[in-house]
Amino acid sequence: DTNIVLNLAVALENAKINSFRFDFSGNGESEGLFQYSNYWTEADDLHAVAQHFHKSNHVISAIVGHSKGGDIVLLYASKYRDIKTVVNLSGRYDLKAGIEERLKKDYLERIRKDGFIHVKKKSESFDFRVTEESLIDRLDTNIHKACLQIDKECRVFTIHGSSDEIVPVEVAFEFAKTISNHKLLVIEGADHGFSNHQGELSSAVVNFIRETLHQVKGTASYVSVHATIRIKHILVLYLAVSNQLNIGTTTNFHSAGSRLFFLFLYEA
Repeated sequence: DTNIVLNLAVALENAKINSFRFDFSGNGESEGLFQYSNYWTEADDLHAVAQHFHKSNHVISAIVGHSKGGDIVLLYASKYRDIKTVVNLSGRYDLKAGIEERLKKDYLERIRKDGFIHVKKKSESFDFRVTEESLIDRLDTNIHKACLQIDKECRVFTIHGSSDEIVPVEVAFEFAKTISNHKLLVIEGADHGFSNHQGELSSAVVNFIRETLHQVKGTASYVSVHATIRIKHILVLYLAVSNQLNIGTTTNFHSAGSRLFFLFLYEA
């Protein structure tokens, strides 16, 4: 995920588009406790960020999300309708999928018995608990319904790898069937993280954003957001979102002109 974010940030900077990235509350460097699921809460986090920039006279014109982040930006678009360009990278269409792979068999019985499931991630240096409440929150989050509520003027671009081993490429076609104003790109041979297709991914995203730039008069601002789960990473711009919005204002902002773009990535 981090490689996707940084490569996109560089590509956007080269295209004279500023980029911004932050951690959701309870993730990475931001305050708060990590919660499994939390989809709508994180859409609200994103709205808090957008509002901060709106108050600074920036017009946020686009958001990009990877994996879980793809779902977050779609939920955002369905609820707030103030950003008219959305890029969904490898998002899930059915949030009931993928749970058994993460929590293992009989997860419902175990979570009802113990009140939680302890999850240890081999690839990352942290573990976390999945409570029954957070599990139900995920099961109750309806991406299909949200997609039907996205404004017809909102341009949605879904990019998915044909060899995605985490979220099967078939779900990308469900987005295409459900969202009225939708463009689909399947990158042949790409995995979930577009590991060997970073250039093709970055080019597709930048070109889509440029199309929007040509349609918007005046100073345009672009938002993409990155969230990781308790992984320290290099930030394009650090933002802590908790009970009080706290924006980092120096060091890691990729400045490339008058436009602002937020980069949002997350795991499924």
